[in-house]
Amino acid sequence: MSQHVIDESNAAFWNTLCGWNLAGDAGITGRDPGDLRRFDELYLGFYPYLERYVPADFGGKKVLEVGLGYGTLGQLIASRGAEYHGVDIAAEPVAVMQERLSSLGLPASRARQASVLELPFADGAFDAVYSIGCLHHTGDLSGSVKEVHRVLAPRGRAVVMIYYRHSIRQLQFALSEALRRRRGGDEELRAAYDAGQGGEGAPHTDFTSRAEAKRVFADFARVRVDVRNFDAYGPHIKREWFLNNLARVVGLDLYIVADKA
Repeated sequence: MSQHVIDESNAAFWNTLCGWNLAGDAGITGRDPGDLRRFDELYLGFYPYLERYVPADFGGKKVLEVGLGYGTLGQLIASRGAEYHGVDIAAEPVAVMQERLSSLGLPASRARQASVLELPFADGAFDAVYSIGCLHHTGDLSGSVKEVHRVLAPRGRAVVMIYYRHSIRQLQFALSEALRRRRGGDEELRAAYDAGQGGEGAPHTDFTSRAEAKRVFADFARVRVDVRNFDAYGPHIKREWFLNNLARVVGLDLYIVADKA
C-alpha cells in the first residue's frame, strides 16, 4: 500500500478506539467521566509497568503524546504537571482526549488530528514524547522516529512502545502455521494484535527486534530497550506471574527509552 492509502486506512480503523475490546469486556460502553475512570483503572492495572515510565511530576515540561486511544496515558501525563499536547491520525481519539483535557481545565485544542510523519510542531518543541503502540502502524517506522527526534529538544526523552518480533506470541503463531501446514498470512497475524470490531487486522503493523529498534533509534545519544507484556493463558495460569520474569525476555512489546543528545 502507498503511504497515502495507509494513512487513510489508519484514520478510519483507529476511529474505533484502541482498547475497545478491554472496555467491552468490562461492560464499558460510554465515554462519560465514570466510564473513563473505570477504563483507566483497568488499563493501568493490566499494564502495571506503564506508570514507571511516567515521572511523578513533569514540572511544567512540554510533553507530546502520539497515538491517543482512550486517553488514559494522556490524562496521566497531563495530571502530573506536564504541558500536555497530543496528536492522533484518527478523529475519535482526538475527541476523547479533548474531553479529558476540558475536564482537567486545560485547553482542548492541545489535542489535534495529525500524522506523526508530519508533526505540526517546530524543531525541538518538546521535552518528552510518548507513543505507546502507535508507530509500528504508520507504515514508516523509521520516518516516524525521525519526526519524534526532530520535535524533541536537546536532552529530551522519547518513550516508545512497538511490537517485538521475537515474542512468545510470534513463536506460537509460527508453530501453529507449521502444524496446519499453511500460512495464515499477514492479515491473520495483524488481527492477533489489533482486531477491529469486524475481526479485521490493523491496516499495517511492523514487528521489530531489539537490534532493529536500536538501529531505528540510532540518532539518539542513549537508547534502552525493555521487553514487556505477556498473554493470558486460561483461568488457572495468571498472566501476572510472568510480567517480571518471562515477559522480560519473550514478552509482546518493546519499550524504548531514548534520550536525545
